[in-house]
Amino acid sequence: MPLSTLADAPVFTRDGFTFRPLAVPSRGSSELAVWALEIAPGSASEVHSMDREEVFVVVTGEVSATIADQEISAASGDAVIVPAHHTLRIRNACATTPATLTAVTSAGMRATVGDATFPPPWAQ
Repeated sequence: MPLSTLADAPVFTRDGFTFRPLAVPSRGSSELAVWALEIAPGSASEVHSMDREEVFVVVTGEVSATIADQEISAASGDAVIVPAHHTLRIRNACATTPATLTAVTSAGMRATVGDATFPPPWAQ
């Protein structure tokens, strides 16, 4: 499948985060997982880690993140690089405007939140 459109992407929501898979195994990609991500104003993820490297490119807005206890801020055009197995908490730095990002990782990645490890449904 050479084209995967945002308009046809399934929508997954979790605590102020909206995931729309673009290139994932269920949509034709065998090696990479790419999704569009929108973070509602003021929303923050739970602390988690991934078993693969993950890169977030900020499309609009500004995000803050804690990566293995290091605080960073990223604005439109910046890339946030999260090494495999490092803890991450990412949040929309603005209380009034959504942030949009493109996330890229490897197909088959697994997330760990607390004691639970699972494949995120938007990466399948």
